[in-house]
Amino acid sequence: MGTITFTHRGDIAAGMSLMLMLSILLSWIPGLGTLCAGVVGGKIANGPLAALCAALLPALLIGSLLFFTASLFAGLPLIGVVASMGAPVLVALQVGGLLLGAVIGGLLG
Repeated sequence: MGTITFTHRGDIAAGMSLMLMLSILLSWIPGLGTLCAGVVGGKIANGPLAALCAALLPALLIGSLLFFTASLFAGLPLIGVVASMGAPVLVALQVGGLLLGAVIGGLLG
């Protein structure tokens, strides 16, 4: 009988979804929540470059989704665009800890 060996490949999609879920669940911890989510997701992504991709893609997706959603709900288009520019700024503030944690987790994985 032969032995069965399993190799672990990095999965960017799994790391991305885990970072997204953990950053939402740990959002009540201002700096450490996104840092922990980045470390765990970066370890799952298995590599610093894959971890950076897994951290940036959800941030770009959420930022653009919030921007377009907020601009749709405003009555006047120009005021809606100006009011919705705050959403990408808030997302950019949260991404710093997520990127640092993703690099750390990618180096650990």
